[in-house]
Amino acid sequence: MPVPVPRQRAVPAAEASHGDLTLLVIEDDPAGTTITVPELSAAAGTRVRVRTARNLTEAARLLTDDVDCILLDLALPVASSDGGPDDGPVSGRAAELAALTHVLRIAPLHAVLALTAEDDTELAAEAVRVGAQDYLFRGELDARVLSRAIRYAVERKRADMAQHQLTESRLRAQENARLERGLLPTPLLDGSGLSFAARYRPGRSRALLGGDFYDVVRTPDGTVHAMIGDVCGHGPDEAALGVELRIAWRALTLAGLCGDELLSTLQQVLEHERQSEEIFATLCTVDIAPDERRAGLCLAGHPAPLLARHGRPARLLPYEDGGPALGLLPRARWPRRQVELGGAWSLMMYTDGLIEGRVGTGGSERLGQDGMVAMVNGRLEQGLAGEELLEAAVAEVRELNGGELTDDVAVLLLGRDPERTRRGGGSAPRSRPASPVVARPLGAQRPPL
Repeated sequence: MPVPVPRQRAVPAAEASHGDLTLLVIEDDPAGTTITVPELSAAAGTRVRVRTARNLTEAARLLTDDVDCILLDLALPVASSDGGPDDGPVSGRAAELAALTHVLRIAPLHAVLALTAEDDTELAAEAVRVGAQDYLFRGELDARVLSRAIRYAVERKRADMAQHQLTESRLRAQENARLERGLLPTPLLDGSGLSFAARYRPGRSRALLGGDFYDVVRTPDGTVHAMIGDVCGHGPDEAALGVELRIAWRALTLAGLCGDELLSTLQQVLEHERQSEEIFATLCTVDIAPDERRAGLCLAGHPAPLLARHGRPARLLPYEDGGPALGLLPRARWPRRQVELGGAWSLMMYTDGLIEGRVGTGGSERLGQDGMVAMVNGRLEQGLAGEELLEAAVAEVRELNGGELTDDVAVLLLGRDPERTRRGGGSAPRSRPASPVVARPLGAQRPPL
């Protein structure tokens, strides 16, 4: 009875090495391979199931997931009626390898052994270059040689697949890193006395990549502009759109746009770049006056920031006059509300992942904005401030949820403390970007929050 070869399948190596083997032999003369199943089973040290196919059409029908390896006779005649090439006649080496090429196309995850005549070493070597794991000469075929070749072919295919997956993972990691750098930029705060800190934690279902984004820049007139946003959905397309919106926001802000005019232009960018009309983005923008005591606030379907003045409990900024999320209404408007900040203050901006976590495992109640305010005020009463408060808030939200959050969380904190600035001898140090999981503060200064 003919004897086939094992293929790579998604099972542990131990199982493939010690479990039963299913081998598919493809040749038009089954009697031409004389090794019997008992002989092969004895040589392999395990039970071997053998299937035989006389042509490519029959092979495709027998090629199920439990097949470990394929033994293909390179001399197998190939015709379009067999499921082989139907794009015209071929000649030379391509014709001799036509059967192998077709099998590799229909069985990309299987180990393949090429069976050829003893005097055709060039064809055998070419078969390996094309994609077979190994070759066997018909005249040298016996149970011991075939059993060893099967094991080798399966392990080599497994190694090839693992290397391919590793390469793909590295490429995805590089793409993710590029997107992360776009989502989590270096804030441009040179010359400002404000402190800055940020945290970003991706959701449970995404290792690094999310749709949350933020940015902070200081324009030449001394105004500090801050923004945080969230593209609906998750994955590389949404993250790429978030990067585009963030870059567009920075460019438009540095060009002098603000408030409704800026958000209207960003909506045009979103409408042109999104892949579906169902995609939208929420956004919160704040522009802090050069005297750092007043700010303008615009909300586009986004949660209102949290403001804490020195010695007072934190509270939400007004959100009644906010506009819709970008991409929902074609001619929407986004009113700009004036907010008094005071002399010493901290302003926390965040995405909804921070407030949509559940309270208690298995429960349906969510933390919500009121719960977040109470949580932050509780930490303030403990004496936490600045970077420590931000880290504690994100950690507590995760703890209340009973584990990692399903949505991404981005939080940034801007603060003003004139007394600390005077003690520090001037404005805040040069800003540094946040890392994907643990962001860094803007130098040693910490806001009062």
